[in-house]
Amino acid sequence: MKATAINREKMCRRFGQKLGLTPERCASPKCAFTRRSYAPGAHGQNRRRRKKVSEYGQQLSEKQRVRLLYGVSEQALKRSVRNALARVQGPSAASNALDVIAEQLERRLDNVVFRLGFAPSRTIARQYVSHGHVLVNGRRTTSPAYLVRNGEAVAVRPESRTLTAFSGLMTTLPKHKTPDWLSLDVRSMSGTLTAPPMRDDAMMPVDLAKIVEFYAR
Repeated sequence: MKATAINREKMCRRFGQKLGLTPERCASPKCAFTRRSYAPGAHGQNRRRRKKVSEYGQQLSEKQRVRLLYGVSEQALKRSVRNALARVQGPSAASNALDVIAEQLERRLDNVVFRLGFAPSRTIARQYVSHGHVLVNGRRTTSPAYLVRNGEAVAVRPESRTLTAFSGLMTTLPKHKTPDWLSLDVRSMSGTLTAPPMRDDAMMPVDLAKIVEFYAR
């Protein structure tokens, strides 16, 4: 196993939950988190007994968690949060900002590819997009951060469908559960964004409110 995969498994142990960063390993008995659910390092088993994490520490942890889950840079996440805060006003501004942040993360092209079942993880979906295997409205798009708009169709490039990476999709896609804001056409290996994704649709193990607090300091 490559060092990068080992590091991803360490992240799951560090945050105390499976983050799906190495899907094949996560589903197997060899999963590091399954075998050693405590934090990595020589003193990992003793860390649970340490003093309570500060509010800043919790905010920092949630920020790092969402960056790992969605593969976004520090600057991209900060920009997303601050743009969301600037767009909303009124008594429900804080809650609305969380909805905007979740929507932007879910509309990322690499996430849509993952959510449609074309890739087993966001990491692999990001590679598919970067390597030109994905079309948006019939045009090759190589930016994983591209925000898919309502009504746009995302598909596996026809020339790529014979590759080993996509050869099993006709078997796995019929069993795949897509979120309500996406429609999937198995035969054409394509899907369409039919509605804006909401915060509840993201189903992410992250406290977005703490991330907003972190950047609002």
